[in-house]
Amino acid sequence: MPTYVLMTSLSPEITRNMRNREEIGKGWKQRIASQVPQVKWIAHYALLGPYDFLDIYEAPDEEAAAKVSMISLALGALRAESWTAIPYGRFLELTKEI
Repeated sequence: MPTYVLMTSLSPEITRNMRNREEIGKGWKQRIASQVPQVKWIAHYALLGPYDFLDIYEAPDEEAAAKVSMISLALGALRAESWTAIPYGRFLELTKEI
């Protein structure tokens, strides 16, 4: 399955309620599991910068990846971007094709 990176910035309303962050995160993950069950989570990181979280996951296609971003936005993320991640070995193969 293709790999994607989700970059998320939380809305001010959510960041004001950080004590409930674990509960909010569990609800987000449950919603994705019910609406996009094909998603396989690889890693989840909290960041200190312009984005609040970085998630690495596998999804069957770009539509499933888009749903992950849209669910994040629907649950209060200010910004949620799913980026395609190409394994470095494959990237090198592609460079030889051009």
